[in-house]
Amino acid sequence: MQKYTERLGSAPLGRLLITLSLPGIASTITQSLYNIVNTLWVSSLGHEAIAALTIVFPYQILFYAIGGGTGIGISSLVSRRFGENNIDATNRIAGQIYFISAFWGLLFMIVAVLLADDILPALGATPDIMEYSKQYLVITSYGAPVMILSIVMSSLIRGSGDAVKPMLIMTSGTVINIILDPFLIFGIGPFPQMDVRGAASAAVIAQAFGALLGLYYFFARKTAYRIRASHLRPDMSILRDIYRVGAPSAILQITESLAFVLFNVIVSSFGSFAIAAVGIAMRISDFAFMPVMGVSHGLLPIVGFCFGARNFKRLWEAVKKASLGIMMLLLVITALIEIFTPQLVGIFSKEAELTSVSVPAMRIMLSSLVLIGPSIMIVTAFQGLSKGKTALVLSLIRQFIVFVPLLFLLRYLFGLNGVWLTSPASDTLGIIVSLAFIYREYRIQQQSGFLIRND
Repeated sequence: MQKYTERLGSAPLGRLLITLSLPGIASTITQSLYNIVNTLWVSSLGHEAIAALTIVFPYQILFYAIGGGTGIGISSLVSRRFGENNIDATNRIAGQIYFISAFWGLLFMIVAVLLADDILPALGATPDIMEYSKQYLVITSYGAPVMILSIVMSSLIRGSGDAVKPMLIMTSGTVINIILDPFLIFGIGPFPQMDVRGAASAAVIAQAFGALLGLYYFFARKTAYRIRASHLRPDMSILRDIYRVGAPSAILQITESLAFVLFNVIVSSFGSFAIAAVGIAMRISDFAFMPVMGVSHGLLPIVGFCFGARNFKRLWEAVKKASLGIMMLLLVITALIEIFTPQLVGIFSKEAELTSVSVPAMRIMLSSLVLIGPSIMIVTAFQGLSKGKTALVLSLIRQFIVFVPLLFLLRYLFGLNGVWLTSPASDTLGIIVSLAFIYREYRIQQQSGFLIRND
């Protein structure tokens, strides 16, 4: 067993969480930076371009839903097998990623190419952004297979306790994307001017590079896995185990996409400036959200390993440290966003009408960031405990079950400001329920004697 895996059960928790989280945070920083830079470049094409990217985003969430859900299932499964010291099983699990990526990626690509004219109106596209939206949807969908492969490979490597290579896979592609964007959007040098199509093409090229780097790590034997040809054959029993944990997360993100579609449809009734305001708020929230996913990626293999090794005291200590740490960090980030909201909006656009809509939108929507961090850590804990259904329920409560009724109610009561209020209201109710669930699970294990036996 590699040193990366061994430390999951023995290294000091505080330092281990930081070590495993920083690469994930670095990955999300570069991804968030790309989203911001990409929006900055296309903003020069007008607010319609920002709105187009915002409208297409729910469909792209589906890529991340399948890739991320599959990745969570794989990461949780292999970390437990490492904890059980069952190395052969980890290799058989690893061999499934190629079939999974090809199946889902080709499905998303074909649907987008054939049905773009039907999909976009359902996503809330207004006539003035329809052409940009179609260009971006179709071209980025060509990259669905390699995007899903990159996500799944990163999760697989992360499940072995190696957080550096996933960071390199994600950041390398993102850096290439940032570099290519202006060349392909504006036609600098030998490149043709492609406008929104250039932004989409840069994304596909970058995703392909990230996937190739991941493949290099596997075939050059630079990971904890040794995949043979026999491992590549689809194994239904392994796939069931993967999706038993991963499917709830995928379903969650799919419902999140549906909620976002409903959100965009309601916002679109206030015009394309309101849609563009959502896009700007999203870019800032992505950047603010980066430590949450990084710490979640660092926490999951620790929980899975400790669960497999039956070390429950260490497991709960890791959850506690991760939750408190991320909450304090997000408190600082939220304060900065609230203070400097006009300046942040001004980075993307100087249009007075867009600014007047975006400033209150961002201040209200992002006011509950501090509550999201602990909620995600609690969900991650249940994923690592192989309680994917519980993780799904907790996330659905915040992102769909409560969110959707509040969206219609608050819109009816307060108009556009009510739409912005939906997020903090659902986040507040979500953390209350999550804390109740995690306390109940802790008490069950305490009463069963697990925590005492691991003193």
